Amino acid sequence: MRVYLPATLAALKDLVAEPGRSFDPVGGTGFALTPALREAHTAGDDEELSEVAMREAARASLRLLAVDTSGLPVRRAVVVADAEATPRPDLDDAVVRVAGSIPVADIVAVHVDGADAQDAVAAAVAAVDAADLGDEDGELAIGDVEDFDLAWYATQELPFLLDLL
Repeated sequence: MRVYLPATLAALKDLVAEPGRSFDPVGGTGFALTPALREAHTAGDDEELSEVAMREAARASLRLLAVDTSGLPVRRAVVVADAEATPRPDLDDAVVRVAGSIPVADIVAVHVDGADAQDAVAAAVAAVDAADLGDEDGELAIGDVEDFDLAWYATQELPFLLDLL
């Protein structure tokens, strides 16, 4: 199953620092095009619904950034991989539980915010908990960051991307 795993730049840096290392999704949680997600949307093809799952992973990345102390730029990151996963409709339509670590060979791509999104990401990180509780200003901050598309990177481009930060 194609899964979208929330991450941070620090997690990506750890991933490329050691050859042969695997990616450990926080709490084994990811997002995917699940039957529940497909059922919840009356329109949209697989590509559009996969984009919904990726956006959910990007939003979860905000929560990881809220506790990130690495000092790296504040940008959302999503690791895209092919992995075994079990849907968790009790949590949300796109949520899945990933079984174990993801070998680098199973990582298809990585999506990361550009530098132009950094201020909006920082504002959304500060507001994500309030937005979850229904705060209108928090929801607007989340909406602002979701206006930025994440850039696509092949796994072999990660070392160069991280060196340029």
